Amino acid sequence: MKVPRPVIKRMPVYYRCLERLKNEGVKYVSSQKLARRLHLKDSQIRKDLSHFGKFGKRGVGYEVESLLNDITKILGLHKQWKVIVVGAGNIGKAIARFRALEKNNFKVVAVFDTDKRKIGTELLPGLKILDIANLRDFVSRERADLAILAVPASSAQAVANDLQKAGIRGILCFAPVTLSCAIPVEYVDITAFLKTLAYSVLTEKYNM
Repeated sequence: MKVPRPVIKRMPVYYRCLERLKNEGVKYVSSQKLARRLHLKDSQIRKDLSHFGKFGKRGVGYEVESLLNDITKILGLHKQWKVIVVGAGNIGKAIARFRALEKNNFKVVAVFDTDKRKIGTELLPGLKILDIANLRDFVSRERADLAILAVPASSAQAVANDLQKAGIRGILCFAPVTLSCAIPVEYVDITAFLKTLAYSVLTEKYNM
């Protein structure tokens, strides 16, 4: 049975909460306490987790470290994912330098761009900006798994096509465009989130 997309999107939220609980020294947590922390219904949490198996014990709750380990495996975070960034603009460079990625087993192994002035520049020790002309060879040779697309909308589809042909298994797209791909694509559109937030603020204001 296919897991509903909203459930998948909530799993990293559970992961983050459990990680915090573990760091706080909490050994066991009930679905009710998790629900209060996450502003969800406890029945929703139990239903979400049921898609992946049986967790927790009645009257005891969930063992925090055990459930965290289970969700780590569900999300595939027990293995290291090789990530490339395409586009060395402000967003691309910020992502490449984002330390939390490697902490969560996403290792940026290369950054690509078309700008000759940027190519060869070292972003971090051992991480240089490479010529996009070498993208397909690099992905095939290094067996990169995922790509983060931080390029203009006008070139996003062409780059996505190259990434698919090279063997990339999934794309995180920051370009304001919908891609036509045979592999999984996730989109990050900051303006869309802000528009949704603006609507929520206006709605809240007029409902007061």
